[in-house]
Amino acid sequence: MLALDLGVFHRKAHEVSLREAWTWTFVWIAIAVAFGGWLYFDQGSAAAVEYTSVYFIEKALAIDNVFVFSLVFAYFAIPLKYQHKVLFWGILGAIFFRVIFIVAGVSLLENFAWVYYIFGAFLVYTGWMMYKNIGQETSLEENKTIRWLEKRLPITQDISSGKFAKRIDGKLFFTPLLIALLFIEVSDIVFAVDSVAASFAYSRDPFIIFYANIMAILGLRSLYFVLANLIDRFYYLKHGLSFMLVFIGAKMILGDVYKMPIWMSLGTIVLVILISVFYSFYKTKPGK
Repeated sequence: MLALDLGVFHRKAHEVSLREAWTWTFVWIAIAVAFGGWLYFDQGSAAAVEYTSVYFIEKALAIDNVFVFSLVFAYFAIPLKYQHKVLFWGILGAIFFRVIFIVAGVSLLENFAWVYYIFGAFLVYTGWMMYKNIGQETSLEENKTIRWLEKRLPITQDISSGKFAKRIDGKLFFTPLLIALLFIEVSDIVFAVDSVAASFAYSRDPFIIFYANIMAILGLRSLYFVLANLIDRFYYLKHGLSFMLVFIGAKMILGDVYKMPIWMSLGTIVLVILISVFYSFYKTKPGK
């Protein structure tokens, strides 16, 4: 599907329309739902519930990725027609990192059961830090990763070719498209740690975790183009996401004290995320 997406539907650079973005968003969601249905009939309801839980968590956290994408593309002034290309290769990198972290996580938990509580504590800390940083202005002007890349790579500001690199007078230069891609990949390492750690709260099956993560990630590009113009209206989503991370972390830490049913845990998370989204739109609607 990824090869078909870039090789056929997006062979030529073009601005992704809202209609096209919505279409692909529904396509990827339909594929994810279909896979969940197959899992239900093949492996039973328990596996399907685990898959659904991990998928929803990853999908919710993916919205946070959209904020980063929007910030990066604005900073590097990446034209809309080239953004899909950057996101495509960024998604491949995201899949690669997810595989590494899932394999590493499974290995750690099989050999050191106490790591599960470390994952929980990490999620509580991450959620708290996300909450503390709400409202703080984010700027890439002094970002250390970008500064490091710009100092060490020969860069040209000419992105008219739509390529990651080009030759000028026989010398190879890299375009802002590559710098944006590399920054997105570095950022995704951080996102991968959060999402994979949270996934283990709902499943220990590496295949369920992998496919749930991948299904959520595959729709990330189209989701970006759907939400890109609505970023400013999701102010309270950060509150919901921070609660979700703290809640999942606490669930992992206190699992021996109280084993909360998956349906109750997932229901709580879905409710909080929906409330944060609807409240965001209510508070930011014109005239408020």
